[in-house]
Amino acid sequence: MDKTAETTGVLSGAAATRTDGHEIKVAASNVSVFYGEKQALFDVTIDIPGRQVMAFIGPSGCGKSTFLRCINRMNDTIDICSVTGTIEIDGANIYDPKIDPVLLRARVGMVFQKPNPFPKSIYDNICYGPRIHGKARAGSEMDEIVEVSLKRAGLWNEVKDRLKEPGTGLSGGQQQRLCIARAIAVNPEVILMDEPCSALDPIATARIEELIDELRERYTIVIVTHSMQQAARVSQRAAFFHLGRLVEEGETDLIFTNPSDQRTQDYITGRFG
Repeated sequence: MDKTAETTGVLSGAAATRTDGHEIKVAASNVSVFYGEKQALFDVTIDIPGRQVMAFIGPSGCGKSTFLRCINRMNDTIDICSVTGTIEIDGANIYDPKIDPVLLRARVGMVFQKPNPFPKSIYDNICYGPRIHGKARAGSEMDEIVEVSLKRAGLWNEVKDRLKEPGTGLSGGQQQRLCIARAIAVNPEVILMDEPCSALDPIATARIEELIDELRERYTIVIVTHSMQQAARVSQRAAFFHLGRLVEEGETDLIFTNPSDQRTQDYITGRFG
């Protein structure tokens, strides 16, 4: 860890490159998670390439959301939870004691299963992150962040005349896009999405999926989904979890058409799950 990281709590490192030419953005090695005495995740090792969509698939309770929350240290908020192993972003260990989790979460945004806009105006929802992280001053600088974030989330044209109205007054699909805009307002490098469409209707789901495809040009995206069809549509790589273990990971097409493990085949074909 260099001096900058020591004094500021910001990650500093160098990313490795995969054999297929894609830069490794997130590298996990032997990650295990414990809730008190109970082990929820066992020795997960995986590389997540930059500017692609990685889908975590598997039955309920298999550990995929638990692992997702390790990537931005959300599990830190659970008193009985402990994490072993290493997770690196751009070659720097995010569990290094010198790393400030608050600054980490500015680099690793999160979108949850249920849309959760703040009880504030649409404008103030977007401003919240940049304000607390000191990324912009009020006025035209903040106005620009709000406009760019909403445009990237595909929401600007729908709300540009309603920016002072409550975010909670939007439809479910619009609220979820607002939450995505809020996440990208601090200019993160990685976006984590935990079942982002499970509470949405098919039309809103299709819009979010289109948005994910657009956003991967700028961000590394990791999505947890129960929908095999959604994983096939939006991701370039997929990882199958079962009973707290990573069974296999690879290109989405191969995982779905020619998996190397029988458990993956059984899950994808609906024999269990």
